Amino acid sequence: MPAVNLGLPSVGPAVALVALENGKTPSTEQAELAELHHLEMAAIHNGSVASVHSWELVTAVDGPGTRMTLFLSGCLLRCQYCHNPDTWKMRDGLITTLDDLVTRLKRYKGVFDATGGGLTISGGEPLMQPAFVERIFEECHKLGIHTTLDTSGFLGKSASETLLDNLDLVLLDVKSGLHETYKEVTGRELQPTLDFGDRLAEKGIPVWARFVLVPGLTDAVDNVDAVADIVARWPNVERVEVLPFHQMGEDKWDRLEIPYPLHGATPPDKELLERVREQFRSRGLTVF
Repeated sequence: MPAVNLGLPSVGPAVALVALENGKTPSTEQAELAELHHLEMAAIHNGSVASVHSWELVTAVDGPGTRMTLFLSGCLLRCQYCHNPDTWKMRDGLITTLDDLVTRLKRYKGVFDATGGGLTISGGEPLMQPAFVERIFEECHKLGIHTTLDTSGFLGKSASETLLDNLDLVLLDVKSGLHETYKEVTGRELQPTLDFGDRLAEKGIPVWARFVLVPGLTDAVDNVDAVADIVARWPNVERVEVLPFHQMGEDKWDRLEIPYPLHGATPPDKELLERVREQFRSRGLTVF
């Protein structure tokens, strides 16, 4: 994917700030790097560029049909089972222009039309860069392309009404139903996800709820019951996807030298999967 390197990541701003704090005048090069960083962050703020980790074409995984899934960099949650810890830091992405991404979407429009697919924005957490998400979803709707947001909902307050008006589907990760378990899993609070889910329900935006089943972490009967009760109160939820935990991300944690909290954890067996799915079905929910 074409990318524009405007200086991120860069040590320039930090070096310039240290020089100023020490009463010294930054060098011209340092000042230029600081200015590049300022311009870059301004462009991210207005949505004309995004910090992009990667993208791929997938079918029947991140929404209906064949989809271009765009993974943005940056996330505030630190989920124990995260399989993309390399997306946590926004500065690690490639600065990519909105125009370049729209050009690529136009290229695949025939495939989207034929399969009922479209664009899914994932991450990381895409609502770390809400202005970009808003603008690219607007462009998608001008082109008649279906839009999907894959989010934890933790930053749901940053989603503007314009963004929601151009949103066709949300993949909402409800990572746990008990507040204390949610914090253990993610390091953050559950309430913002509940608030965002309520907002989506009020607007009638279709939701596919997702729940990652991790034996010994999220599988407690009362935790699953709590998730099921939360999801069941939202009439716009079209389906629930129970996603079995896997160890495919462990090597990334090792490469990044981040201590991996779930070393040795095993995927759920068929009996546990069926028990959890039945807990959701008992609320009248469609479960995958």
